[in-house]
Amino acid sequence: MQGQQLDPNVSMFNLHNVAFIRETGTNIYCKVDRGDDIKGIVLFVSKILEEPKDFSCETRDFQTLSCTWDPGRDTGLLKQLPQSYTLFESFSGKKTLCKHKSWCNWQVASESQEMYNFTLTAENYLRKRSVHILFNLTHRVHPMAPFNVLFKDVSVTNATMTWKVHSTGNYYTLLCQVELYGEGKVIQKHNVSVKVNGELVLSGLEPDTEYSAQVRCANANHFWKWSEWTRQNFTTVEAAPSEAPDVWRNVKSVQGYCVVTLFWKPLSRLQANGEILFYNIVVEDLDRPSGLQLLSVPAPANRTELTLDQRAYQIHVTANNSVGTSPASVLVVSGDPGDEEVEEERVKGTEDGFSLSWKPQPGNITGYIVEWCDRPRDPLCDLQWKHLGPNTTSTVISSDAFRPGVRYNFRIYGISTEMVPYLLEKKTGYSQELAPSDNPRVVMSNLTSHSFTLSWKDYSTESQPSFIRGYHVYLKSKAGQCHPGSEKAVLSDDSVCCKYKIDDPKQKMFVVGNLQPESFYEFLVTPYSAVGEGPHGAFTKVTTPDEYSPMLIRIILPMIFCILLIMILCYLKSQWMKEKCYPDIPDPYKSSVLSLIKSKENPRLTIMNIKDCVPDTIEVVNKHEGTGKSPTEPEAAKPTYLYLLPAEESYSGPGPCICFENFTYNQAASDSASCGHVPVPTKAPSQLGLLTSSENLLTALEKNCMNSLEEIPAGESSLNYVSQVASPVSGDKSSLPTNPPQPELCSEYKMQMAIPLGLAAPSSSGSSSLSSITLLDEGEHYH
Repeated sequence: MQGQQLDPNVSMFNLHNVAFIRETGTNIYCKVDRGDDIKGIVLFVSKILEEPKDFSCETRDFQTLSCTWDPGRDTGLLKQLPQSYTLFESFSGKKTLCKHKSWCNWQVASESQEMYNFTLTAENYLRKRSVHILFNLTHRVHPMAPFNVLFKDVSVTNATMTWKVHSTGNYYTLLCQVELYGEGKVIQKHNVSVKVNGELVLSGLEPDTEYSAQVRCANANHFWKWSEWTRQNFTTVEAAPSEAPDVWRNVKSVQGYCVVTLFWKPLSRLQANGEILFYNIVVEDLDRPSGLQLLSVPAPANRTELTLDQRAYQIHVTANNSVGTSPASVLVVSGDPGDEEVEEERVKGTEDGFSLSWKPQPGNITGYIVEWCDRPRDPLCDLQWKHLGPNTTSTVISSDAFRPGVRYNFRIYGISTEMVPYLLEKKTGYSQELAPSDNPRVVMSNLTSHSFTLSWKDYSTESQPSFIRGYHVYLKSKAGQCHPGSEKAVLSDDSVCCKYKIDDPKQKMFVVGNLQPESFYEFLVTPYSAVGEGPHGAFTKVTTPDEYSPMLIRIILPMIFCILLIMILCYLKSQWMKEKCYPDIPDPYKSSVLSLIKSKENPRLTIMNIKDCVPDTIEVVNKHEGTGKSPTEPEAAKPTYLYLLPAEESYSGPGPCICFENFTYNQAASDSASCGHVPVPTKAPSQLGLLTSSENLLTALEKNCMNSLEEIPAGESSLNYVSQVASPVSGDKSSLPTNPPQPELCSEYKMQMAIPLGLAAPSSSGSSSLSSITLLDEGEHYH
């Protein structure tokens, strides 16, 4: 680098990009042409040394002066080459080297020197700077902070504050400033002149209130600076509550009783004048003033429940602390829940709240109450109320708990001079309406080939985030044709459907008509409000039936029902039907056939007893056992009949007789499809002998029958009972007696009788002249 020579001994060089701060500096070497010696220097680059700013001196105890200044920016030189500060006082000629860069202490001379003239010098190896100050010592006094701050004689509304200050001599007076803080802000300011001790009476305080007081002092004659603050807290004593609790009620009628829920708001700190310990509730029956009920509710409870009769009660509520009782809040409950039919009006909320207004009420009225719930969806709802004066007809209800999409209900009550509240108006609204959050749950019914019915009766509109104005019914079909009353709509998925609009939110039923049989449809029901409609969720699918299915169902279902009913009745009445239609042993007295014959053919026909008729023919059926032949073989025996005929000598033989078998009494015969008769030898009627009378015949037959039955071994004989018709239908009538005896009342049915095998003919009696027993040959009887 070539330099510019200014004179024979001086040269100048221009250096660029030299480091601004470097701990070791920058080495610069110089080489002279004449000789080989190399010489150089160390170059330090620093900031400019600034003049001290804000140079000031003051004393706090008249013994030491404290001088302070602002040194400015650091020069950045090495620690071995820093700047230094020197303080020089011209009146005394004293000088001191300051140990710190920003402050320095000076001892006050013992002699009475009041004026001081100081020079502050800052210097380093490159530069020197100085500043001057002249002042009177008494004008630069900065008092120390007061100490020993105390409060005495603290009462409900007053307190005495005392403090001490550091001595500054008998000739100086301090001005002290006192500030009183309440709830974090200054509520009082006072100035007090003191020398050693300070005292101040604080008045206008609130009971049971915590306060904070602070004090500072300064030179009263020549103000220089305030001392630091000294702060101390204190609390006033309690007093009886000054305000009555704000009380409201909720009345419900439950099983003939009046359930009253009392609410009250906690008193503010200024109203409580102390810690509220409990609330006293006095219930007075207005019909019986002597009947009082006292209830104490411990704090911090703010509600209680009372069960009262359906009468008028006056309720007093007071708050109590350790000192006394508050004034009473009075409320009258008349026993009426107060749910009068009042038309509900809609209001619109804003960010500031709900603006409510109502008509002024004529007559004497003490005020109004507006009631609402901050959280209407919660079970307890957080009931709130607001008291208003009698001349107020509007207010704004605001709350931090109000949320968008929540419906809030307001009730406005008037308070009469008897302290009885009565409902005036109802209002409801949203702070901000939102689109409906869900769709109704739709039930489909009455499905036909041309229509079906949709209903959503369980859909609650009050729980929706906005006022429901109606419903949209969307219908999709393959044909894509919309009938009158609907319009085409394009959904978010670009699908096309028909939209029906229902403008009445109370209408929760809709009939979709003009459909085609055996067609596929999809439907969706959404509510709509002023801010939008419900979500477009999944559609419900439905297929219409054909036209004839409903008709067939209407015919088949009643038939099936009738058949099932008949089967059930038959099952339940099976015993009765068996007795009526196919009894095990028919009872002639219960014969429905006989009753029919009696009623239609012969009203005089009756069922005869045994003694009412004389039998004229008896069939004796015997069955040989052990022969080894089937009853169906030709050799089988044929029945033989015994005819009971009149005892006439001119009687030449029995006439024909009609008979029929009752297989109920002969299971063996009925099973083999044969009578199973056992013939008896053919003999003349005279061989059997005659009976004297029909009664004797019956007696003999019964006796012999019983004896024979006892003698016949089991399994060797079976009986077949035969019923006979009295009058013969064919034969030679001339062979019969001319005047046969006619049994009385013997008309249609004859008695049925069993004759066992081997029955002996009864002996004839001389007095028997009525009938006889005749044996017939095998082929002579009539079937």
